[in-house]
Amino acid sequence: MILPWVTAPLLGKKTFKRYLPAGVFIASMVKLVNVIAKKRKWWWWYETLHPRLSGEIPFMLGPFFVGSIWILKWTYGKFFRYFALNMLFDGMFTYAAVPFLTKFGIASLVRMKKIQLMYVFSILSLMLYIFQYLYEKFCFTKWRLIRLEIN
Repeated sequence: MILPWVTAPLLGKKTFKRYLPAGVFIASMVKLVNVIAKKRKWWWWYETLHPRLSGEIPFMLGPFFVGSIWILKWTYGKFFRYFALNMLFDGMFTYAAVPFLTKFGIASLVRMKKIQLMYVFSILSLMLYIFQYLYEKFCFTKWRLIRLEIN
């Protein structure tokens, strides 16, 4: 959770502000998916930071939030590059980090296979890109026009 935030100042203030709503959106979607996953027993988090906080919180607020902003910074506007880079990072998480988390008793897949987890990540990455596209098309453009009218 801490390592991605160490890199956040390197994003730049303008980039961070531009993609902040998308980061909040994807963190919210990951939380929603984790609620569904807990009910359906897709995966299980063994470690918790606090009795009221689940073990997915560090991943949701760290790599998913900050990592999504980085990926959007590097690739937004180039969809195939965005999707390929997202699949690369999601694949590393699925096929390298999940076995590590399982080995150390932090989390494990229960009723979900790794390929199914990749499908979930693919849907989330598509939702993130669509969110940013719609945000820039409707909200960001309107704010720019309003600022131009004021000046």
